[in-house]
Amino acid sequence: MQVDSILKSYARYAPVYDHTFGWLLSFRGRSMAAGVANKRPGEILEVGVGTGISLAYYRKEHRVYGVDISPHMLARAKKRVAQKQLAQVASLEIMDAREMSFADNTFDSVVAAYVMSVVPEPRKVICEIERVCKPGGNVIIVNHFAAEKGLRRTVERMLAPLSDKIGWRADMRLDEILANTSMREVKRYKLPPLGMFTMLHLKK
Repeated sequence: MQVDSILKSYARYAPVYDHTFGWLLSFRGRSMAAGVANKRPGEILEVGVGTGISLAYYRKEHRVYGVDISPHMLARAKKRVAQKQLAQVASLEIMDAREMSFADNTFDSVVAAYVMSVVPEPRKVICEIERVCKPGGNVIIVNHFAAEKGLRRTVERMLAPLSDKIGWRADMRLDEILANTSMREVKRYKLPPLGMFTMLHLKK
């Protein structure tokens, strides 16, 4: 995945995202991810906040920070925060998740929902997520990960060369996360539709 391709894809998706991908994916994954973060009040970072569709799921006593590389998506997130008066949102910033400007050990929880397969270097992103999370903090990742075998794996291999055009990687393996972090896996959940997505709960 190249940054230019990602920016072009999300410039196209921004006007319709909430009514298509956003609605489908927030059905379970986003609300579950926020639910884990809500168990530990404090500072929460959402990496790849997009249009801000998840922000209303966080409790009011939190301070929520969102970052995204797409100005088109972030503009919609800011509009949502203003319209819905989401006082828990402390800031929304354009930022590359591979090199975030936050200090080490800043956040009690970090959420990255439907992000890891659309970033150019997921290894760098998970390292940055671990860096900015406090010791003992929660990291919640929701993503599609490639199947090990079967028809779905065949389809994922066929889609792989089209990643830059469709704006996401269908063939991303779970090891690309787990092999690049020292965080401990707490639990893994399969999510709809059809178990094609996974929520991964890690602890630093």
